[in-house]
Amino acid sequence: MTTDAPARPTAEQTPEAAATARKYSNLGLGRLYLRRFQRNRLGVVGVVIFVLLVLFAAFGGRFTSYAYTDADFTALTQPPSSLHWFGTNQGGNDIYACAVHGLQRSLVIAVSVSALTIVLAAIIGTGAAYFGGRVERVTLAVIHFLLIVPSFLILALVSHRLAGDWRVLIIVLTVFGWMSTARVIWSVSTSLRERDYVKAAEFMGVGPLRIIFRHIIPNLGSLLIVNLTLGVVATVLSETALSFLGFGVQTPDVSLGTMLADGASTVTSAPWLFAFPAGLVVLLTVSMTFIGDGLRDALDPTSVTGSAGGRR
Repeated sequence: MTTDAPARPTAEQTPEAAATARKYSNLGLGRLYLRRFQRNRLGVVGVVIFVLLVLFAAFGGRFTSYAYTDADFTALTQPPSSLHWFGTNQGGNDIYACAVHGLQRSLVIAVSVSALTIVLAAIIGTGAAYFGGRVERVTLAVIHFLLIVPSFLILALVSHRLAGDWRVLIIVLTVFGWMSTARVIWSVSTSLRERDYVKAAEFMGVGPLRIIFRHIIPNLGSLLIVNLTLGVVATVLSETALSFLGFGVQTPDVSLGTMLADGASTVTSAPWLFAFPAGLVVLLTVSMTFIGDGLRDALDPTSVTGSAGGRR
């Protein structure tokens, strides 16, 4: 029997099942992952919600004549109306325009911090695992020390001292957000460094950095992708908390956290000031959580969705 002969149905396998198996055997890896992800309904819902949020942040400002800095002094703390769809705040700012800009700012901060954190954690975690010895011991000691440091207080103090610049906030959140992910990556990489393809590359004289970037990090793809999506959720919550407490984004700039802070004191008298930014935060975190769960199931063949995708 040749290796390219078509699969034949066995006694336990119906013709329909055999045809399905042949169809999936011809799929590329990317298409197989996509099919597995599509079987996770919550993951698909998360993608739809996230795309809608991105479209709202990118193009929502075209549907209003107000900018987030404009003040309508004839409509102070007004409820939603045909003129101000989401109402206005105490200063007469249009909440709809503020929500569009605030979502833009929070998305930029969250995606940037999550991406930078994953890159930093991947380099440090795989480097410590591959080099081992003193490098590994020192790196883990630094990681464990930073994990017990009250990072939230340091973030608050540094952000407040630097006047709440959102670009500085990205740097600060990245510097204090990579440790947990790096430790997980280090733990997984300790087994990858013993694989045959790594040993073969070493035997052929391939340099350490090339081995790390070409042979170890690519094999952590599923772990990095899942942590990237879930890192967006953690960053949104951190940025929102810092801005809510007055240590994050500062006026005249606007983020979802600053809008929540402004609306917290009037949640009973003017609930729209709190409800709309809170709804956007919930939608963003829920969508990224669903996407992260869907990616985890799609990339893990032992999961229910992953194994089902391979059988159907």
